[in-house]
Amino acid sequence: MKIGAPKEVIEGENRVAMTPASALDLQKLGYDCLIETGAGANAGFSDADYKAAGVEVVKTAAALWKAADIVAKVRVPTDAEMKRLREGQTLITFFNPGGNAEGMEAAAKKGANVIAMEMVPRISRAQKMDALSSMANIAGYRAVIEAGNNFGRFFTGQITAAGKVPPAKVLIVGAGVAGLAAIGTSTSLGAVTYAFDVRPEVAEQVESMGAEFVYLDFEEEQQDGAATGGYASVSSPEFREAQLAKFRELAPEMDIVITTALIPNREAPELWTEDMVTAMKPGSVIVDLAAEKGGNCKLTVADEKIVTDNGVTIIGYTDFPSRMAAQASTLYATNIRHMMTDLTPEKDGQINHNMEDDVIRGATVTFASEITFPPPPPKVQAIAAVKKEAPKELTPEEKRAAEVAAFKAQTKNQVTLLAVGGGLMLLAGLYAPASFMQHFIVFVLSVFVGFQVIWNVSHSLHTPLMAVTNAISSIIILGALMQIGSGSWLVILLAALSVFMAGINIFGGFLVTRRMLAMFQKS
Repeated sequence: MKIGAPKEVIEGENRVAMTPASALDLQKLGYDCLIETGAGANAGFSDADYKAAGVEVVKTAAALWKAADIVAKVRVPTDAEMKRLREGQTLITFFNPGGNAEGMEAAAKKGANVIAMEMVPRISRAQKMDALSSMANIAGYRAVIEAGNNFGRFFTGQITAAGKVPPAKVLIVGAGVAGLAAIGTSTSLGAVTYAFDVRPEVAEQVESMGAEFVYLDFEEEQQDGAATGGYASVSSPEFREAQLAKFRELAPEMDIVITTALIPNREAPELWTEDMVTAMKPGSVIVDLAAEKGGNCKLTVADEKIVTDNGVTIIGYTDFPSRMAAQASTLYATNIRHMMTDLTPEKDGQINHNMEDDVIRGATVTFASEITFPPPPPKVQAIAAVKKEAPKELTPEEKRAAEVAAFKAQTKNQVTLLAVGGGLMLLAGLYAPASFMQHFIVFVLSVFVGFQVIWNVSHSLHTPLMAVTNAISSIIILGALMQIGSGSWLVILLAALSVFMAGINIFGGFLVTRRMLAMFQKS
């Protein structure tokens, strides 16, 4: 079978769904690869690069659609492209099934199979095919770069001979893939970064990246993002009001706001209202990554950059990944290649469209002349955060009863051990000679005293392992010192060696402990 990638027809789209590197991998799966002339030029891949990778360069889009059994694209197909679909052909692309009912009906009517890359379920096995995350990662990074390009000051704080420069304050609304990428870029540039998300489980991720998570003083339990495929869910009106109140409080302080909040197959929620824009300082920047779905900011204009009356720049570009076409194409083509790997388990160049597979079924929107959107929930879901139950607060009576029970159990254990030890000593005394028992009792008492003294030393000063080894070494060195005055030269030699080696162990252990403690001293 042949897989081809046409040139994107939407103006300003620079990405391509196949790179020379991904074509080599597709050929290993048994496919012949086709590319339209100039399809990869804007992403930095020439026709010569494709030819060197064994790809057939086709002159026109019509010829490619006719020759290819599988067509891989980036953008939602236009009406003209949909007319080129034929029965049995497979189309892999971003398809926007939630807002493209006409496209799904047209594909089903023609008998074409359509795989929508944005519908890949967010489960561990499918991460390598998650093109939505790949593009969101690039968009989050690029959003910070665009913000910096339109912001008139440094991100990082500086103290110079000309004066002190305060760091920029950046607020990122939504801590999904795009939000986390923006957080990482913003903190690496030195900005004081704040982040907000309705999903409680992302707070640790945000803080681990050096940003401050914005908490709401609101008691409503938010749904775990794992239950909704890793996405945020719709909030209650009360939560939304508390959220907007917090944003109104933060708006005058923020220099840059990056909004990334989206819910699948819905219009973008309005989170940054007109009065918040008015409250921001002149020269501030808003980058709205949800502009394509209506925008999180009330004043956002899709595909445009505007400046408000109070001097706030609002960027509503919808082509952030396309502005980094080489990187975006490489990642997207890799996602496509992984999808083809799942579709070709035998590596024989033949598609096995297994609708029992969670990933393939979830991403398929039309199959065998039927619309299969929306898909059923995946059998294997993302692992939800385990909710830790707060320990039950005990009453004074219950605490007293627990202490008494613990004391009785400890006393019982000690009495049992002493009784068993005494019985064993009595049994040994009945059969062992008196001289042996005298030394044995001294040995047992010395071990017991040494254990009680050394084991109770604080672990911050002496590790348990060193305590045990030093106790054993002490017993050895005492025995050796007692034998070093013996008349036999062999006994003296062995005793001297024992003293030497046990001394190294004891003093070396304390030296190591001292060096460990020095690591925690400020000086």
